[in-house]
Amino acid sequence: MKHFFFPAALVAWGLGGCTASQPTATTSSATSAAVSTTAPPAPAAPSASAVSATDSNTTDEQPQDHKLVIYQMMTRLFGNKTAANKHYGTLQENGVGKFNDINNTALQAIKKMGVSHVWYTGVLEHATMTDYTKYGILLDDADVVKGRAGSPYAVKDYYDVDPDLAVNVKTRMQEFEALVKRTHDNDLKVLIDFIPNHVARTYKSDAHPAGVVDLGAQDDKTKAFVPNNNFYYLPGQSFVVPAGYQPLGPLKGPREDGKFQEVPAKATGNDVFSATPSVDDWFETIKLNYGVDYQNGRQQHFSPIPDTWLKMRDILIFWTKKDVDGFRCDMAEMVPVEFWAWVIPELKKVKPSLVFIGEAYDAKTYKMYIERGHFDYLYDKVGLYDELRRLMRGEGNTEEITRVWREESRGFSGHMLRFLENHDEQRIVSKEFAGNPRAAIPAMTVSATLGTGPVMLYFGQHVGEPALGSEGFSGADGRTTIFDYWGVPEHQKWMNGGKFDGGRLSDDQKRLHDFYTRLLTLSASSNAIRQGQFYELQDANNLGQEYNQREVYTYVRYTDKQRLLIVANFSLNQTYRPTLVIPREVQQRMGLNPEHAHTYTDLLNQAPAVESLRLTLAPQSAYIFEINEKK
Repeated sequence: MKHFFFPAALVAWGLGGCTASQPTATTSSATSAAVSTTAPPAPAAPSASAVSATDSNTTDEQPQDHKLVIYQMMTRLFGNKTAANKHYGTLQENGVGKFNDINNTALQAIKKMGVSHVWYTGVLEHATMTDYTKYGILLDDADVVKGRAGSPYAVKDYYDVDPDLAVNVKTRMQEFEALVKRTHDNDLKVLIDFIPNHVARTYKSDAHPAGVVDLGAQDDKTKAFVPNNNFYYLPGQSFVVPAGYQPLGPLKGPREDGKFQEVPAKATGNDVFSATPSVDDWFETIKLNYGVDYQNGRQQHFSPIPDTWLKMRDILIFWTKKDVDGFRCDMAEMVPVEFWAWVIPELKKVKPSLVFIGEAYDAKTYKMYIERGHFDYLYDKVGLYDELRRLMRGEGNTEEITRVWREESRGFSGHMLRFLENHDEQRIVSKEFAGNPRAAIPAMTVSATLGTGPVMLYFGQHVGEPALGSEGFSGADGRTTIFDYWGVPEHQKWMNGGKFDGGRLSDDQKRLHDFYTRLLTLSASSNAIRQGQFYELQDANNLGQEYNQREVYTYVRYTDKQRLLIVANFSLNQTYRPTLVIPREVQQRMGLNPEHAHTYTDLLNQAPAVESLRLTLAPQSAYIFEINEKK
């Protein structure tokens, strides 16, 4: 990756872009805070009535500590040291990471970033074009597989792990169990995927425990819908592979002939009740039946408990007994909330500390899936992520952050998982997103500190991985592939041949990594961030000189033990020099005496304490000031 370049007067890497009050071309560091020790008279504070029980600058949500710090890795890619990166390359050509690559050294490097939970993505056995028939695993048909490696969300056996990830395929489950133990030994918790809505078209469990009846084995295939069927059928019709699908582009995939034998055809995973799904559908998967008759007004048949509910509960129990600590539940809203309302309490009888995270995109159903469905956390994608993405691209307005906490997630923001990258989204540094790693500084700071809920980091994000190139099935789209065998170049520099010490990173990448480490460690350790109340300061400052409320966002987080002021400048190129105001009433809320002088210590950028809030905010910068009464 090419080194990052920033104008000298704006460079303050590792210190949130903070510059001296009168920056010059020679000011390239901010080892002291960007705060003047003198300040002009502050505007008058709002009246007491402006800070009331119905104050629109805060919520009545009672903070609860939900501050998980999650590191998501695409397990197949994480430990891969091969750098060949051949288009549509095989496992042998492009390499693959193994469970054993995630050793104590790797886990300690992750732990040092403030991480509490590791989400091992793609652990379950899924359809693939790699031949494992000599191990008794059926060869998949390329006509219904996406990518040489295959999608980890087209599960072929819920009771097995991906053979790609094992050094010895025959002992793959023992290698996974060893990884779970190793993760716990390094004081980290384990999350894995649960994919409840759909399975691979080639689903057949050959590893299930004795006495378990396989999915679909007892279905009545003569009927489109039966409450106890595990799948939906299209009687009298045969499945048709989407016209023009080329599994490996110009190459030939295993068993590829444009056909796949499935009679009767089953409904496709993204609710397509047709024997001829399109190439843009999830045609490699089949929809699971939870007792909802989609073709007859979505009639619900939940009593007696449908067979699919029981089978999925048993699968979750199986993995819980492998000592995993939680599940990221794929496309949770495509499964009826009634199932979650039943199954999550059932699982917490087995292990009360289990964590359930739902991938969710319909803000209107968030509250229902949390309160009724018993999810611990839901994705905050269509809310905070989407708004921060626009700001990072110079297209948004901080008023949208206000809308998210004030309206969309009001009352349950602590249950929303915040992130800037994951396996579905484009990389921040990609040209399709922001094209600049600095854009993450204000956005990630807000993601991590806006509420008491969890925050997530995707592997490679902390070193500015740009996802360059077309890997195969996954084209040049700004995403790191989940379908192909691939080496992730900037991540490999941090991995440094297994040392996990960042030894091959550029200086700019090291500063970026240090920023993420400081932010996440602070988020994990700060009493105010983990448990504190929230109060937005936009209204208090939006009339101030050089406070552009469309691009600068300011708020406090506080408990009786700690008080923090958080400031983010999202501008791509504008330096602002406001004098911030914390109204008297807000100071009193925080337990401060407005008559006393205070000090402000920038914890994020590790700068000395100052006595004024006259700031210089460099473009794409962030600050977390701890407020204390002057001794």
